[in-house]
Amino acid sequence: MDTRYDAIVIGTGQAGPSLAVKLAKSGRKTAIIERKLFGGTCVNVGCIPTKTLIASARAAHIARHAADYGVQIDGSVRVDMQKVKARKDAVVRDSNQGVASWLKNTPNLTVIEGHARFIGPYALSVDAAHTQFQMHASEIFINVGGRALVPDIPGLAEIDYLTNSSMMDVDFLPPHLLIIGGSYIGLEFAQMYRRFGSQVSVFENGSRLISREDPEVSAAVQAILEKEGIAVHCNAKNLQLRKNGKDVVLSYAADGAAVRKEISGSHMLLAVGRVPNTQDLGLDKAGIATDARGFITVDDQLHTNVTGIWAMGDVNGRGAFTHTSYNDYEIVAANLLEQEERKVTDRIPAYALFIDPPLARVGMNEQEARATGRKILKAKMMMTRVGRAKERGETQGFMSVLVDAASKKILGASLLGIESDEAIHCIMDVMYAGAPYTTITHAMHIHPTVSELIPTMLGDLKPLE
Repeated sequence: MDTRYDAIVIGTGQAGPSLAVKLAKSGRKTAIIERKLFGGTCVNVGCIPTKTLIASARAAHIARHAADYGVQIDGSVRVDMQKVKARKDAVVRDSNQGVASWLKNTPNLTVIEGHARFIGPYALSVDAAHTQFQMHASEIFINVGGRALVPDIPGLAEIDYLTNSSMMDVDFLPPHLLIIGGSYIGLEFAQMYRRFGSQVSVFENGSRLISREDPEVSAAVQAILEKEGIAVHCNAKNLQLRKNGKDVVLSYAADGAAVRKEISGSHMLLAVGRVPNTQDLGLDKAGIATDARGFITVDDQLHTNVTGIWAMGDVNGRGAFTHTSYNDYEIVAANLLEQEERKVTDRIPAYALFIDPPLARVGMNEQEARATGRKILKAKMMMTRVGRAKERGETQGFMSVLVDAASKKILGASLLGIESDEAIHCIMDVMYAGAPYTTITHAMHIHPTVSELIPTMLGDLKPLE
């Protein structure tokens, strides 16, 4: 079967479905191809399921500390992991089926469940339901996402290990979870499973956790996790793995020391990064360029090097979040269909680490700000001063903001504390508006909230030493 379309979207992650629907509504005969799970990483094994699990873990944590709020719970707090997983599965199923139904009921849009590979610049071979056929289009949009990186660790092939995807199948409580990787994914699972009741040990190759953040942020996050009983091992070099009965034994050289340390656990999670799903797309047949890590090379409007082919989402290496993927869709749609000019470099880096309390980040960190050569002002406020945090009994963390002394524009912010993932947006919106920080200090904020203390914090700006 040789089927011709005006536009083909490969993958149903955060960028693909919205673009496919918009293309179809524009009058283009459109097809979207999905080889596995509608909704991609976020819906099935990323944001939605992990944040659902985090909600269950937080409920257990609050229940254990209920007496601190004057609430008496008779008996111990127990976590039913099968019910936790069932709740997560129900939330995921609703989202997954919602994406599939939306696409399948969109006029002028054909949904194909199968694996697509390029056989030429504008030609695909598709394996679907035990049949193979070709498809052609003058516009093709790649949205195939990424997967967990499996590093080359001696002994890894001998053990059963978990990734962020296979963790979604866990319906039991690991007695001792070993986590390799001290960054965003690893730390969210670390706190989550500690609150479920597991013993948890985190191993990080670098000198500190989440090394892209300022040292004071890394230290504060580590203190929060260690306070809950999570063991953190930084400078864990030259890892080796072996089995000991049903257990996993991890050995490492601590900061280059000659004597190796060993820790035994029941299960192991790999959380050391992501790689793009480009290895089986036949990109070479289409002449589509990739970088050394396999990410598809794109320009500022997400074109590949081949005219008429775009790459969106995690696969292009220009962002690794649901919100950057969705923004990729907005950029492509605006340029292609709405006669607007939008670019990847228009967006300000922003993301969150959803431990509890969350870390929210926007713009530059201190190292990046210093590198600009500007005179920088900094303000910092501990969460112990925030009324909302005190009322909730959750005063861990701090807020900090960096400002260009000359222009008075905000360069970046790090908010680590209760509701920081929401409060960050009042800073972000002012940054997008290109307005000075005084826009916030002159605003009247609602009391009692976290955001109301941001103007107060900005009123105490001092030169960055």
